[in-house]
Amino acid sequence: MITLSELAASKVKELIAAEGDDTLALRVAVRPGGCSGMSYEMFFDGDVATDDVEAMFNGVKVVVDQASAPYLDGAVLEYKDGLMETGFSINNPNVSRTCGCGQSFS
Repeated sequence: MITLSELAASKVKELIAAEGDDTLALRVAVRPGGCSGMSYEMFFDGDVATDDVEAMFNGVKVVVDQASAPYLDGAVLEYKDGLMETGFSINNPNVSRTCGCGQSFS
């Protein structure tokens, strides 16, 4: 299961509050696509399937579908807020290579 850093969980919590629906969960998935074969997908989701893997991080519910779970085992969602780089990134020990743009992996 993917985990969230403290800063990432705080930022996700802030974004969910801005949506105005505190029942939303952060869904993290891996989908076929991109130049290296797989890409990440993240979005807020109000529908949680019975077979989804769920976890809580600092008050943020994170859900992952069964097909994506093995690809995200041990991964960490980070958030950076700096001059050179701002946004979410996933540090995933399961990745063997990434594409030049950094948007897909295998």
